[in-house]
Amino acid sequence: MTNLYIQKLEKYGSGSYLASDVTVLLDIVDKDAVANVPVSQKEALIQSGQRHYSDMLTLEAAPTAMHEQLYSQALTQGTTRTATDIANLAYTLHNTFEQAVNAERPLVLVSLVRAGLPIGVLLQRALTDIDSSYTLPCVHYGISIIRDRGLDPVALQMLLDAYPNSPIVFVDGWTGKGAIYQELARSLEAFSDPSHAHFANIFHQSTFGQDTFDQGTVNNTTVIPLLTLADPAGVAWLSASEEDWLIPSGLLNSTVSGLISRSLYTEPQSGLHRSVFYDNLVAVDHSLAFINHIDAARRSLSTPPQCLPTYQQPRYQTAELINKLAADYAITNRNRIKPTIAEATRAILRRDPERILLATAEHPDTVLLRHLCAQRNINISVLGDKILPYQAITLIKQRSKDS
Repeated sequence: MTNLYIQKLEKYGSGSYLASDVTVLLDIVDKDAVANVPVSQKEALIQSGQRHYSDMLTLEAAPTAMHEQLYSQALTQGTTRTATDIANLAYTLHNTFEQAVNAERPLVLVSLVRAGLPIGVLLQRALTDIDSSYTLPCVHYGISIIRDRGLDPVALQMLLDAYPNSPIVFVDGWTGKGAIYQELARSLEAFSDPSHAHFANIFHQSTFGQDTFDQGTVNNTTVIPLLTLADPAGVAWLSASEEDWLIPSGLLNSTVSGLISRSLYTEPQSGLHRSVFYDNLVAVDHSLAFINHIDAARRSLSTPPQCLPTYQQPRYQTAELINKLAADYAITNRNRIKPTIAEATRAILRRDPERILLATAEHPDTVLLRHLCAQRNINISVLGDKILPYQAITLIKQRSKDS
């Protein structure tokens, strides 16, 4: 029965990644069938409550020459760090799951579309590298998660049906405020009863000992197995660091994420969440080149990998900062606050920003952010260590009284 379910999963694509890199459980629709909503109109509809952001899409254009140049610089600057972080994460996963998985019940890496996809692909390649010291039987899938609407339950159930005896780890690129963590926790709450048939697939880090994956013996916590490259919010179970740094894959959108758009919501009874494949951007796609570049750097590292710490509970170490910013700028909807370099940059490209907050006026990691601000005449406030650990935060422009 399991093999049949796995065969059903194989019909789904991998975006512009290799089929061996990932299977993306999304309903890919033609971009001509999706309304291209301008940013200003989209912002007004979102903030007025008339439409949810996941019901609309502003179709992506090719990155500008300046954007491409800054991505290239970020990649050069961040290659060794990214490769080292991936090696350390893979080594930690190997040490954590070596006794719990095998070829019949592999570790299931579930990347959250889109920011998780490049990280998940790199981890999957690292864990299946026969020349590494941290090989581990694993499979890799990408599924949608949408703020306010949760993890795609249809996609998750497909994985549970296909791999009923496997532990699942969710992969994202970074954390901002911790909103996606909270969305993930809400979506997984239905599985948190130890008597649930799939409790151990998800809450495996709540167990003790090498053989308790089967036994399901739990303590008083249900650990959400979220893995990220960077975790400034302090909510991930496992992360390479808690710093806000210029992750190269955070500077681009679809062209470093398999040419897949941000996901669009679909009611569960109608199937999987939807996405657009940007076939018009193939000529400027960096997705595979990024993976191959970082993977080669990982394989050539001379320093041995290190085992990273894991956490039983989120620390929410920036919650007070977010609350203070909300009070200082009279923001009642926390969704208007977009912290981290990656989220601040994406918000400028996809939303209607009011101002940018920076920790340092001339930090090399915020060159693109500052360039975009100059282009669009967006105000910048330099606040020093008041916004640390974040290097940058975008505040979205208020469009209605309730936002």
